[in-house]
Amino acid sequence: MGQPRLSVLLLSFALGMPAQDDGGIRKIRHVIVILQENRSFDSYFGTFPGADGIPMRDGEPTVCVDDPATQTCTKPYHDTSDRNGGGPHSGRDAVKDVNGGRMDGFIAQAERGRRGCLDNNDPACSLAAKTDVMGYHDGGDIPNYWKYARNFVLQDRMFEPNASWSLPAHLFQVSEWSAYCSKHDDPSSCRNALDLPGLPPDFSPLLAQALGARVRIAQDPIYAWTDLTYLLHKKNVTWGYYVVDGTEPDCEDDEQTDCLPVAQNSKTPGIWNPLPYFDTVRNDGELGNIQSVENFLQKAKSGALPAVSWIVPSGEVSEHPPALVSRGQTFVTTLINSVMSGPNWKDCAIFLAWDDWGGFYDHVVPVKVDSNGYGLRVPGLTISPYAKKGFIDHQTLSFDAYVKFIEDDFLGGQRLDPQNDGRPDPRPAVRENASELGDLRQDFDFNQRPRTALILPKHPKTNLIPPSGRAPGGPPPAALIHARRADNRP
Repeated sequence: MGQPRLSVLLLSFALGMPAQDDGGIRKIRHVIVILQENRSFDSYFGTFPGADGIPMRDGEPTVCVDDPATQTCTKPYHDTSDRNGGGPHSGRDAVKDVNGGRMDGFIAQAERGRRGCLDNNDPACSLAAKTDVMGYHDGGDIPNYWKYARNFVLQDRMFEPNASWSLPAHLFQVSEWSAYCSKHDDPSSCRNALDLPGLPPDFSPLLAQALGARVRIAQDPIYAWTDLTYLLHKKNVTWGYYVVDGTEPDCEDDEQTDCLPVAQNSKTPGIWNPLPYFDTVRNDGELGNIQSVENFLQKAKSGALPAVSWIVPSGEVSEHPPALVSRGQTFVTTLINSVMSGPNWKDCAIFLAWDDWGGFYDHVVPVKVDSNGYGLRVPGLTISPYAKKGFIDHQTLSFDAYVKFIEDDFLGGQRLDPQNDGRPDPRPAVRENASELGDLRQDFDFNQRPRTALILPKHPKTNLIPPSGRAPGGPPPAALIHARRADNRP
């Protein structure tokens, strides 16, 4: 072995990095995770060529879901509505939707969820309209998303990391766990809490209204367990969490399909912005890393992005029903264009996903990895100058794969592992090490010539019909199959 190679190995060992070939992953110096809201894989990419989408024969869906209200079985159908309703999406709803692997509870849960509605302008709450959870969009409706899929990587087995709603999903995104803790700075005081971890105090008025004042929240939640920023801080890896000013639809475990909005910005912790409540973030003096999305756009333009960036929307641009699909696509396109137009494009990886399924139909049974998940499938995309072109990744993935990629790239493979991360907590598993979890490095070809930027129009022409165009939601008559349940089980 030559002396230079030996020196590299010794240096790698001293830094706690794996001595083996990194496979080129360290060509990625900036990881950007964009997390939108509430869409299943089938609802956005169910008809994408080559993907594991809606089962079809001769262009006609071969699956249907029973509607208890009408005693019909509804097939997936093309829905061009810009405003969708979706359905409830708590842990209990996930169980009902999956229904033991039959994947046929979506309509019943959506109809049940209307009873908790607070805003009858939401199509999910209108008793005059049929539920739209069986509707899907195609490339004519969301052309930019499909262009990203055609030109970069689409993941058709990306599962929400937990079978639950938005707050647990965002907690898993930054910490690989959702828990309830009783003591600050005491990770051992935390207990697994899939549906109801510590809840932000801005839930109080909503809970009072939705639950008849049976539940009150008087103090900030305690997030004492270890999150990824703790490991990044120890290794001097820069990070930023960027929040869009506006509102968030803040519901108690999303049992309601709709709820009243609350204010949100980078200084207001909430279900999409949980990091300010983590003891590690406060103790490390890194609350300032949680910033407005305008700062992300400025840093992207100047080439000053941190190593790791997370971006969360406001309700208006989130695609969380009843937000418009078109506005979400415009928001995401603006973010990606800003990166592609700046100096950091040459060495970045952008991961785009949706935080949970939003009650929309999906035909794939979730994978069971531990007591917490996975949840239902969501769309996932990898966009990078090193991403394979037009590649469909069939690996089993979840947001855990993003954490794993960041750890492999910047932390020498260090995991959020209670045995060696310095802050032991009683989490049930080290999610990054799950045998079922794929490796996002498969989405890249680090030997290829770096891909040029793909700048897309922020307001592309689409087939989406604005809310005023027609009554929202509901399948066309051809999508209804009048048949008995026993003969039409998907």
